[in-house]
Parts: sequence; C-alpha cells; structure tokens
Amino acid sequence: RREAAETRNQGEQLVYQTEKFLKDNEDKVPGEVKTEVESAIAELKEKLKGEDTAEIRTATEKVAAVSQKLGQAMYADAQGAQAAGAGDADAGQAKADDDVVDAEIVDDERKDGAA
Repeated sequence: RREAAETRNQGEQLVYQTEKFLKDNEDKVPGEVKTEVESAIAELKEKLKGEDTAEIRTATEKVAAVSQKLGQAMYADAQGAQAAGAGDADAGQAKADDDVVDAEIVDDERKDGAA
C-alpha cells in the first residue's frame, strides 16, 4: 500500500514538474518534442485516475524518458546559440588580446590584513 502511494506521488510530482518546465520554456521546445511530452503527460494523468500501480509506474517512466528529450532539446538549442555567439566573439577578440595587462589591486592604506 505504501508503494502504491509513493508511486502515485512520484507520478503526480513528475506531471507537475514537467508541465511547469514545458510552460516556462514553451518557446524553446521543438514542436514534435512538446507534442510527445504532452501525450505522455496525458497518458500518465489518465493512469493516475486508476488504481493500477504497475500502469502508473510504467506511465511515470515514460514521462521521465520523454522529459529527458526536453532537456536534450533545450541543451542542443543552447549549445547552438552559444556556438554561434562564440564564433562572433572570436572574430572581435583577436584585436582585443594585443594589450592585455595582468595586474593586482593593492590597498596600501590597509596594513592590518583585514579583508
């Protein structure tokens, strides 16, 4: 009985977290991934209405698997944007690196070592 309650709680938490993540990052998620995640969430919600712990666990695992695709899609999108930005930054950085001076600021008035 405890296992059933824990499985149900896991499923409900996963639904909440995944829906929140999807809503917060709606514009960054590819359509096909979003559709797949929404479908898995709907299936899990349906299973949560019943009492079959095995079905709830299976549906929860499916949502967890497809929600990983969300993370992968977000990561790939961020990597693509970062790579494009890095290419632009490298072009301008070649000139800027010529006059680099490494320096340390020393406060001569503070001799007691207090930070």
